[in-house]
Amino acid sequence: MEGSASISTDVLARYAADAASDVTGVRGFSESHLPGRRGVRVTREDGRVGFELRLRLAAGASVPDVGAEVQQRVRDYLRQMADVEPESVNVVFDEIGLAP
Repeated sequence: MEGSASISTDVLARYAADAASDVTGVRGFSESHLPGRRGVRVTREDGRVGFELRLRLAAGASVPDVGAEVQQRVRDYLRQMADVEPESVNVVFDEIGLAP
């Protein structure tokens, strides 16, 4: 059978958001102007996929520790759920505040 299958950037963004939201110290996502993206930007270029997650950090959480854990979980989740190897997973903390 001929044809192809691909995963939309919306689905990839949701996978990345789901993985990041499970990390202790992530308080939430920064607002995004794109509906449904929840602070996640996905770029595709020449077969490579990159991610930028804009997050809010819980007060007292370690920026380097939480950032590294988010990167690892997003990579692992994308490999498992979508067979996608991200070229990059960039984490930007826009806000630090009290845990909900």
